[in-house]
Amino acid sequence: MATSGDKTVLCPSAPPDWSDARVFGVVLGTADAPRVGYLAEPLPVTEEILVLTGSVPATEVLRIASPCAAGRCANFGNGRCTLVDSIVERMEAVTDALPTCRIRPTCRWWSQHGPDACRRCPQIVTDTRAESAPAA
Repeated sequence: MATSGDKTVLCPSAPPDWSDARVFGVVLGTADAPRVGYLAEPLPVTEEILVLTGSVPATEVLRIASPCAAGRCANFGNGRCTLVDSIVERMEAVTDALPTCRIRPTCRWWSQHGPDACRRCPQIVTDTRAESAPAA
């Protein structure tokens, strides 16, 4: 688990089965223009929450944060999250204002790209069925 000082660094695009996983947003909008609605407070991932997604994988409708797996993650290299590097490089910002996000102080993406990551985050869906959008 990666840490920054005494704060755990969080991956904002984690699967629900990672340690200490917490839901911090719900994917709203459409398949072509998803937008994350950020929760006032992150909630622990529980079976009760996962059941609410029905037959849809949780990673298509929920944004989940968990301690960054760092070198154990395929999206991590050279001490960085290469996924957010790609997101910032390839995707346009979808908001000028920073979303109200409770994980920002410990977010890996924020620590690497600051506001540039946050302005793109609302359009990120961890897993999508649409191949045209970059998966987070």
